[in-house]
Amino acid sequence: MIVHFYIRFHTQYGQSLLLSGNHPLLGEGDLSRALPMQYLNEQFWHVSIEVKSVDEPLQYKYVLRTEDGLLTEEWGNDRVIDHESRPVSEIRLIDTWDFAGEYENVFYTLPFQQTLLLESKGASRKIKWPEEYTHEFRVKAPLLRPNEVLCMIGSSAGTGAWSSTDPMLGKRENNWWVFRFDLSGDVFPLAYKYGVYDIETGAFLQYEGGDNRILFEASGHDKIKIMHDGFVRLPNNVWKGAGVAIPVFSLRTGDSFGVGEFTDIALLVDWVKLTGMKLIQLLPVNDTGATGTWVDSYPYAAISAYALHPLYLNIGRVAGKQHASLLKNYKKKQKELNARPELEYETVMQCKLETLRKIYERVGASFEEHPDYQRYFEKNRHWLVPYAAFCYFRDVYGTTDFYSWKEHAQYDAAAVAAFVEPGQPQYADIAFYYFTQYHLHLQLTEAVHYAHQQGIILKGDIPIGIYRYSCDAWLAPGLYNMTLQAGAPPDAFAVRGQNWSFPTYNWQAMHADGYEWWKSRFEQMSHYFDAFRIDHILGFFRIWSIPMHAVEGIMGRFVPALPVMVNEFADKHISFEPTRYTMPYITEDVLWEMFGSNKDHFHEFLHPVGPDGRYRLKDEFATQRQVELHFADVIASENTQFLRQGLYDLISNVILFEENGSNQTRFHFRFGMEQTPSFKHLHPEERTAVYELYVDYYFRRQDDFWMKEAMERLPALKRATNMLICGEDLGLVPHCVPEVMRQLGILSLEVQRMPKTLGAEFASPGQAHYLSVVTPSTHDMSTIRGWWEEDRARTQRFFNTVLGQPGDAPFFCEPEINRMIVDQHLHSGAMWSIFQLQDILGSDGRLRKENPQSERINIPANAKHYWRYRMHLPLEELAAEKDFNEAFRASLFRAGRG
Repeated sequence: MIVHFYIRFHTQYGQSLLLSGNHPLLGEGDLSRALPMQYLNEQFWHVSIEVKSVDEPLQYKYVLRTEDGLLTEEWGNDRVIDHESRPVSEIRLIDTWDFAGEYENVFYTLPFQQTLLLESKGASRKIKWPEEYTHEFRVKAPLLRPNEVLCMIGSSAGTGAWSSTDPMLGKRENNWWVFRFDLSGDVFPLAYKYGVYDIETGAFLQYEGGDNRILFEASGHDKIKIMHDGFVRLPNNVWKGAGVAIPVFSLRTGDSFGVGEFTDIALLVDWVKLTGMKLIQLLPVNDTGATGTWVDSYPYAAISAYALHPLYLNIGRVAGKQHASLLKNYKKKQKELNARPELEYETVMQCKLETLRKIYERVGASFEEHPDYQRYFEKNRHWLVPYAAFCYFRDVYGTTDFYSWKEHAQYDAAAVAAFVEPGQPQYADIAFYYFTQYHLHLQLTEAVHYAHQQGIILKGDIPIGIYRYSCDAWLAPGLYNMTLQAGAPPDAFAVRGQNWSFPTYNWQAMHADGYEWWKSRFEQMSHYFDAFRIDHILGFFRIWSIPMHAVEGIMGRFVPALPVMVNEFADKHISFEPTRYTMPYITEDVLWEMFGSNKDHFHEFLHPVGPDGRYRLKDEFATQRQVELHFADVIASENTQFLRQGLYDLISNVILFEENGSNQTRFHFRFGMEQTPSFKHLHPEERTAVYELYVDYYFRRQDDFWMKEAMERLPALKRATNMLICGEDLGLVPHCVPEVMRQLGILSLEVQRMPKTLGAEFASPGQAHYLSVVTPSTHDMSTIRGWWEEDRARTQRFFNTVLGQPGDAPFFCEPEINRMIVDQHLHSGAMWSIFQLQDILGSDGRLRKENPQSERINIPANAKHYWRYRMHLPLEELAAEKDFNEAFRASLFRAGRG
């Protein structure tokens, strides 16, 4: 059988197309062996293969190759040819490129196919195909109503001669609506369109929009022509949903233990369903137990990208009736902790782990005999065994800093496998972590199943980094740059930048093994979540990398980045002295400008150099990390804090960072260098020239380079999962980011107080594009009410210009103001409107918390923030607020999100 492939695609100079598939001639899925296609004309590329025998259906897809070798696959894996039941000599396929950014592709992701659109795939009906057919037409239509099917009507007699009275109805096969005709006697070219037909009333409802589709060539009975027509041309942005964002630890129910648990999610689902919302967004739920202190409350510093956090385990459910006698003291503590307004992390964890160990000691190894556990263990052993060993060593050595362990500091798979054998004396301690993770899995899986039964989806969160002393780093340190720290550049929320302390990713090593760690991570996440938020998606373009000798994020730079070459300074007529630009510039004038009358306190840390009155920091205070260590041994006081921060600021008073190993030939600008005394003390002409280079460095030269970096990584990662992907694209966003996300169909995040339009003070939810999530606040920000009180002048401008209200803005965010802001987001054109629970309750003066400042979850500028917010109302009480719930549900329906 000869198979001819034709793809409608208009290429640009240097581009070409490849054909990939499961057949040996198509490379068997290996893109490096994909079959090159030939340019046919302005509209088509073409290639033919001869298939002698087919053991399985032929699956294929098209791949775009750019001039520099970058490969971009079309979206989906649903091009399948299976005609073994009817032998033919030739199949001619006429295909349409499946662009990942098409709105309709979102509706073929996991949450829509398995939960949200179960009643919206269109009606199924038995169709009797003609025994002999010459043409097959395939098209997708994801948003049909339950009583609707697609039909096809054309200009020829065989396609109904434009009569809608009794049109040919389609048959749904997987993602496609399929039509088969015998057009051997018809006149070509054939004009045709798809339409919508109501099978309950027997009425033709409408044609698709746009021009007629045209087929120019006929076919014979021993030959079949298959048309893949892409998507039917119907409105594709009409589906809209709303959701609530809240960390699991913030949930409060009568059955909680001073913290939200996986078993509490069911009550949250019940309330979400009452209000008409469709999505619950959670923060990361992985184990962060590194220190055993409240510092572990930070949910983005997981010691395993796979393991779930014991914090969320309902101990009573684990004990059951059989071991309820072990819970006597636990129940007493439960009442006390559940009454607390905030999470007491250390106390909760101590009580839970102590009680869980008692249950485990009574259960013994019997749990390992359960077939369900055995299946769980075999499926997860690749991460579960190393994780359990890691936790055991953490307990023995009192630290997760594996570099300091006396044994097993370097992971050895064989040694660890021998160490965890059931016959070993430490096996019971190791198996405790199997037991814990298994029960966490059971409780979260039960919650997820219940949510899906109620038509609610769960959205998770993937942190951009890993904890430096995590099991992941112990297992494969080569996948990470352990000598660097990830963070973020300075912004309005953190004026000296952010240092997250995570190692950055070694993308070259990850690319070499086909991003296996990411694929495995996505697969694990898909067991529990339908969608996920990529924390700081900008890190896939470039990551803010901070050297280990620095404490503050301001000492970092973007990696990778194209440097400023030394000759560029000469080209700009800049008298370039490397040490003047790369070393802290310190003079008496600078000290006065920075510290005023307190400047003399800093002389003990400085050495005078040269006759021009300049100073340099003494060797023992040359880096921020040295300064941090020095003051760690000094009794804390207001003065010591002032001195430490002052020295940090002196160290960061530079214009450039030299690239390591460049021998003073390649440099990178310090972010915000125009605000430094070092820059301000340059000659005016030199300042102008340097600033021009700075603007070019950050806002011009990197864009194409960063786009290529992202397109090397994100497509491969997106192909690894069918979950709905949302990107947190906030901060200093390169121009290329929106285009990459559009090409890949990744939803963006739009926050009203963080506009992406240059010069705008506020973003307009009404102008958000469809493939996006709009929200008035995130966990890293104050709530609507908290923000309202932060900057009176800005609030006034928002009140008059965004809300369109005259006069003076209220000092406090009254319920009506809060409701207006929520309604703005509900009426957005975005696919999703997601709100923090605090912002939903803020519209009701009776239900909301009195102090809005106490509702904030995180303060990014504080690296040691205690994550402990808990909702002040139990979910049982919230579900009983009938008037409030019905009013909010009505507002969703008015906005088309019900």
